[in-house]
Parts: sequence; structure tokens; C-alpha cells
Amino acid sequence: MTTGKQDAVRGRIEQELRDPLHALGLDVEAVEITPAGKRRVLRVAVDKDGGITLDDVADATRAVDQVLEASDVMGEQPYTLEVTSRGVDRPLTLPRHWRRNADRLVKVTTTDGETFTGRITTSDEVGATLDITGRARRVAYDQVAKALVQVEFNRKADPDAGPDEEES
Repeated sequence: MTTGKQDAVRGRIEQELRDPLHALGLDVEAVEITPAGKRRVLRVAVDKDGGITLDDVADATRAVDQVLEASDVMGEQPYTLEVTSRGVDRPLTLPRHWRRNADRLVKVTTTDGETFTGRITTSDEVGATLDITGRARRVAYDQVAKALVQVEFNRKADPDAGPDEEES
């Protein structure tokens, strides 16, 4: 399948899935189609505020399957469907991505090439404020070339948090 045709199919799938998944409280984050021998793999990444659960993935899989069965968008060639969460390795590209990653450490590269790492403290539709070693820095989304959540394995729990509030 040519790239232009594949982009059109991907866009059509995303458009057809948007409303049924929104009814479940989920956003379509990505649609990917990759060849796998005689089959194709259709990956649909979904997300929502607060993160998704395995039940959310199961509900989304049923909804996606129903939409695809009722549509001719995937054509006659067999495919395997995978519904997943967005994953931390995906760049933050939309305001909702920043909102959903509040209090996470993010590495930002600006459009002028500057790179810094800070913790998201607040965000809105225009930009986010990061805590960089105790100093607040506001960054507008249109000045961000790339932003990736950094995985933290040994983050200390808030010393003021009670035993039920500590991070796991």
C-alpha cells in the first residue's frame, strides 16, 4: 500500500473510531497499520484522563471491532487488531497529553534548540509550567519541538503524604 493511500486509510479509521470511543470516554491517540506477512497489524492507541484500565482496553477493542466489521475501510486483506494505551514513549503533542502527565518529569526541546528537563506543575490550552530545580518555567506549546516523559524508577514519595498517599 502506498504511503498516501495508507495515510488516507489511517485517517478514515481514526475518523470512524472517534465518536464510538469518545462515547466510552476515550480519545484516539494513534492509528498505525503495518504489514506483517500476508496480514496487516492495525494498532489503535487510546487514552483518557486518569489513564486507562484493562477493562477500558477490552471495551475499546469491542467498539473498534464493531466499527471495522460494519465498514469496508480495512478492505479484504486479513488483519490483526491491537488496542493499546498511548505509552510513555509517545511525544506530548496536544494540551491533553500535558494535562494527563501532570507531576511527571518531561524532557523538552524547544523550536530554537534549547533542551531542558522539568516536572509539569500546571498546563492549559496554550502551554505548561514546569518546575526546573525549584524554579517555575512557562513554555508555550508552539515553542516546543519535542517533549517526552522521562521514566523515573526511584522517585521519592512526597514526605508530607500520608501512608495512603505515597506513590507506588
